[in-house]
Amino acid sequence: MATVKQILEGKGYQVWTITADQTVYNALRLMGEKEIGALAVVEGGTLVGILSERDYARKVVLQGKTSRETLIREIMTSPAISIRPDQSVAECMTLMTDRRVRHLPVLDNSKLIGMISLGDLVKSVIDEQQFTIKQLEGYIGQ
Repeated sequence: MATVKQILEGKGYQVWTITADQTVYNALRLMGEKEIGALAVVEGGTLVGILSERDYARKVVLQGKTSRETLIREIMTSPAISIRPDQSVAECMTLMTDRRVRHLPVLDNSKLIGMISLGDLVKSVIDEQQFTIKQLEGYIGQ
């Protein structure tokens, strides 16, 4: 089974970040521009939390707050649930299911090096299954 490192090597190590003292509106604008569902929240180069569309929906919209006045620190999930590059796709899927999250920051020796989503994991599983099917078809066809 694939590892987080292999997924990042395929999709890239780009991770979009924001600071906790910015407004939720700024975060939403960035997520919209980059077409992503979550941002890593960093302070001084250290991961301090994560802000997702789910955080916005549950902690701003449903509580009658406004995104232009609410600071990220007020609604971010902290501490962020993170993973290491050597962890397997299966481990990550279990963690996401158990903790009910859709995005996981990737830390290597406490340094933020990437972010994977549930979609990245599903794509990895599908790719691996397709490879196995092709191998088996080749074996059967011999």
